[in-house]
Amino acid sequence: MIITKTPLRVSFAGGGTDLAAFYEQEDGLVVSTAISLSIYLAVHEFFEKKIVLKYSKTEEVDEVSEIQHPLIRECMKRAGVGAPIEITSFADIPSKGSGLGSSSAFTVGLLKALHAHKGENIGAEGCGRGACEVEIDTLGEPIGKQDQYAAAYGGLNSIRFKGDGEVHVNPIILERAKRQALDERLMMFYTGITRSASGILSEQKKNTEDAGDKFRSLQSMKGMAEELESELSRGIIESVGKKMHEGWLEKKKLASKISNPQIDGWYDSAIAAGATGGKLLGAGGGGFLMFYCDPDKQDDLRRALSDMREVPFHLESQGTRVLYIEK
Repeated sequence: MIITKTPLRVSFAGGGTDLAAFYEQEDGLVVSTAISLSIYLAVHEFFEKKIVLKYSKTEEVDEVSEIQHPLIRECMKRAGVGAPIEITSFADIPSKGSGLGSSSAFTVGLLKALHAHKGENIGAEGCGRGACEVEIDTLGEPIGKQDQYAAAYGGLNSIRFKGDGEVHVNPIILERAKRQALDERLMMFYTGITRSASGILSEQKKNTEDAGDKFRSLQSMKGMAEELESELSRGIIESVGKKMHEGWLEKKKLASKISNPQIDGWYDSAIAAGATGGKLLGAGGGGFLMFYCDPDKQDDLRRALSDMREVPFHLESQGTRVLYIEK
């Protein structure tokens, strides 16, 4: 039995510059952190020579090629694992359309588990790169690379995306008191709206390739990420709220379905209640809203967003890892 734990992530600045449509023209940069909400994968040798999968559905097949779940099928091919095996997944939050990078965290955690099942130790770089190759190169998903590397490495990082495909993960070190203060000022609320990131990201990709204004918006968002990286490195955590706010205003220009009147209403209410900045996490359209808010204003913020569910979380220093192993 192998059990892996893989963190989800929230990004503060630079989202969208991890798409090839941007970083193939100039380096992309995202500032993000792993969080305490996680995806869990359990891998166990099945009694019969079968492949049994338990996620939102249950599958029982004889061969890897018969698997319907594309991520599981391609991860098993990549890792060279077949029957007999049983794979079960669990998550701390709804895994579909959350905006927290759950699909990529699932892929990263599954690669970690499958290699451990074979007696192999695959490191953070191998997990991040492998998940990108499965999702983007093999399955053709119109997504970026930030989620895979955030899940693989954990911690608070600036992640740079190079034109040649290389990804550089650079930890941002905060002294303990500053890290705790940042942790205490981040609040997250569930909109109850789920959406597919693929459609939004496909439109964003096309807009980035075709329209100069959209590309310039991403350049501006990259500049915000560079400023935030510098300011966080100097312990200026207040910049998180400011840069999230500036970035959210720019992000809404990138595709038509990133926001809507209901989301804008929630956001405006949060700012009026005392949040200094925030954003809709992920591609947009639904999922979770995150805000930076000083502790003395947080009850006001909760009242302003009382029709949404608050979801507590903490910053997570560790990336994907094996929690349990028994042969």
